[in-house]
Amino acid sequence: MTYDIPRTPSASRQLWSKVPEITLYFWIVKVMATTVGETAADYLNSTLGLGLSGTTVVMTVLLVVALVLQFRTRRYTAGIYWLAVVLISVVGTLITDNLTDNLGVPLQATTIVFAVALAATFAAWYAKERTLSIHSIVSARRERFYWLAILFTFALGTAAGDLVAESLSLGYGLSVVIFAALIAVVGLAYWRFRLNAVLAFWIAYVLTRPLGASLGDLLSQDRGDGGLGLGTVVTSALFLLVILAVVGYLAVSRRDVALVPATSDGGRAAPAAPAPQMADVAAEPDVD
Repeated sequence: MTYDIPRTPSASRQLWSKVPEITLYFWIVKVMATTVGETAADYLNSTLGLGLSGTTVVMTVLLVVALVLQFRTRRYTAGIYWLAVVLISVVGTLITDNLTDNLGVPLQATTIVFAVALAATFAAWYAKERTLSIHSIVSARRERFYWLAILFTFALGTAAGDLVAESLSLGYGLSVVIFAALIAVVGLAYWRFRLNAVLAFWIAYVLTRPLGASLGDLLSQDRGDGGLGLGTVVTSALFLLVILAVVGYLAVSRRDVALVPATSDGGRAAPAAPAPQMADVAAEPDVD
């Protein structure tokens, strides 16, 4: 998305956003990153025999390293950002799995807990910044809120997705269709019925987690279990190659790099309202 920024004193300088523009590329990599996170965690947990606890420790350490790199960058860098997304998808999933499998917490409880945690994060974020738009991630505090919300969306998506799949005994293929349809409904509500842009974005973000997980399970699980039998290694490798190709393209083309117009006091200036577009689901103007 491109804003036409008027040449006025209040918008005479611009800030580099720390996150990408919401384009079709964003959603492609997001779903695939979720799938890779799901299959990679299964590979480390089961195939390599690290176990749930061991996998959690390894992936959490890697996530901390990736987030340190992300916070130290001064602007959005495709490789670092998407590495952090892949790792946080794994850790968010493992948080739910540990609570459910190791501690015996019911999925109903984890779904409620993470929904409340996500709502509390949004409430604190809005109270401090007066916006939840991801088009204004230009400060360390906003970025902290952003990544905390991302973590809870993955944990919530895991809990809610597993709850739906287990309660209704859905197969992997049907789960893919259902979650894709729900995302389509959100998109339709945004485009046709003017659903709040920020709300639409975060609902879709949560739903892409169970969509990606179901897609990963469909491809990797044995045929006898309802999958296509590709295995976690092949599935992870295929999706990782696609992610690397898309992220490599974005790094070179800079198609998803966002400049944020800044006001004279360091806040973000409200851009002229663009016409609704498929990729601009989180483009609600900020109130700073």
